[in-house]
Amino acid sequence: MKEVTYLAPAERPAMDTAQIETLCTDLGRNAAEGVVCRAMEELAQRMCQLQAQALSGPREEMHKGLRALAAIADQIGLCSLSKVAHDVTACIEMGDAVAEAATLARLARIGERSLTALWDINEFSV
Repeated sequence: MKEVTYLAPAERPAMDTAQIETLCTDLGRNAAEGVVCRAMEELAQRMCQLQAQALSGPREEMHKGLRALAAIADQIGLCSLSKVAHDVTACIEMGDAVAEAATLARLARIGERSLTALWDINEFSV
């Protein structure tokens, strides 16, 4: 009998904490906290929508969702999440279903880890 190897990819998401500091400077701490919290909620919702669209939706809708996800991630300094969203878009444009599935799985992992890391920064008291 052959052995099955299970892969457990683990990578730390890249974050630009200076982006949050800039938000705090520009908007004030309370307003920046609100922006980040709303962005986190929006990111979580969009990632769920993208997973559903990947199973049944048209790819044009995924493009719009991925662009919005990347823009929101950039706004609050989630660099890895933004990059992976662009990578998924590239896979869709190339028509590579296998690469698309792999990068969507990576998007889910990075998304979860990015949101958790942002929450754990303790920059904000929610």
